[in-house]
Amino acid sequence: MVIHLATILPVNQQQEHIDYQQLKANIKAWAKESGFQQAGISDVNLKQAGEHLKNWLKKQHHADMEYMHKHGEKRYQPEALVPGTLSVISVRLDYMQTSLTPYEELTKQVSKAAISRYALGRDYHKVIRNKLKKLVAKISAEIGPFGHRVFTDSAPVMEKAIAEKAGLGWIGKHSNLINSKAGSYFFLGEIYTDLPLEPDRKQSFHCGSCTQCIQDCPTDAIIAPFQVDASRCISYLTIENHGPIPEEFRKAMGNRIYGCDDCQVVCPWNKFTQNTAEPDFAPRHHLDDSELLELFLWDEETFLQNTAGSPIRRIGYQSWQRNLAVGMGNSKPHANIIEALKQKVNSASPMVKEHIEWALTELSKQTSTPIA
Repeated sequence: MVIHLATILPVNQQQEHIDYQQLKANIKAWAKESGFQQAGISDVNLKQAGEHLKNWLKKQHHADMEYMHKHGEKRYQPEALVPGTLSVISVRLDYMQTSLTPYEELTKQVSKAAISRYALGRDYHKVIRNKLKKLVAKISAEIGPFGHRVFTDSAPVMEKAIAEKAGLGWIGKHSNLINSKAGSYFFLGEIYTDLPLEPDRKQSFHCGSCTQCIQDCPTDAIIAPFQVDASRCISYLTIENHGPIPEEFRKAMGNRIYGCDDCQVVCPWNKFTQNTAEPDFAPRHHLDDSELLELFLWDEETFLQNTAGSPIRRIGYQSWQRNLAVGMGNSKPHANIIEALKQKVNSASPMVKEHIEWALTELSKQTSTPIA
């Protein structure tokens, strides 16, 4: 998401007399006052990250995410995306509530719905946007108008590469950013700016010989260190993918109905996970510990009401039903689950119907009585 807060402008005369070292220190302090846990400064040289992206795209590991091709070099050349950019302010916002039922426990309870922990509360785009506005306002109050543009997540910005260069963490073998004091359960945001701020030191790599994330990926989507094949990834399959889920991955999905946290769960660095201080990330409608059947019985109106302001709403009702049908097919053949699937099979869209029929077939394998 791109938030246009101002047009990039030349440094004005007032800014010529700024103590940029002090300003940098102030920005980091103001970022914390605005609700972020950490901030750092990156330069605009993302050549190495750009080469990695081009190789990933060449191997077709982006699946159907054609938007990864768009914008070309602007994705890894900040000054091409936003002319006049001299440095990037990168921020970290922790989202995990450590008191919740652990995700790994939910994946073992086959009647439950396992939802990625980042998606349980308010859409992070809105939360980060508001905090970045506060940070921009604090900078403007100190130095006057300055050129900037704010981003969070979906714009053509290589946020993990930027955050790594800004010292916020290192990119792990699962391709997520890891912080030595906070693990990996956090969001990132950026401010492209014309302020000539001194870059922080790039974070060094600390995964060592550990390959736990690669070994524990349910669908073997991490095909090599730093190489994720999206077409195999449960997060892609349940969120970005709007068509049928390939049968070869349905059993491995288990009860993961929105995203997948497995590679983070097994990462040793997440023993340092910090409890979020952000109330907007508190779970809504008990999505942190819900029954698959309960969620499957939502009609479309209920889905839209209960996911208002949530990232889950973006996948739409059909994908939600598709994912839940797979989860129910991987559960136990309880009568109420079978009845719910049967009641929806004829009225469902062709895509959802396919997954319901698959679920009924899978459940029938667990009982001596055929499921008609």
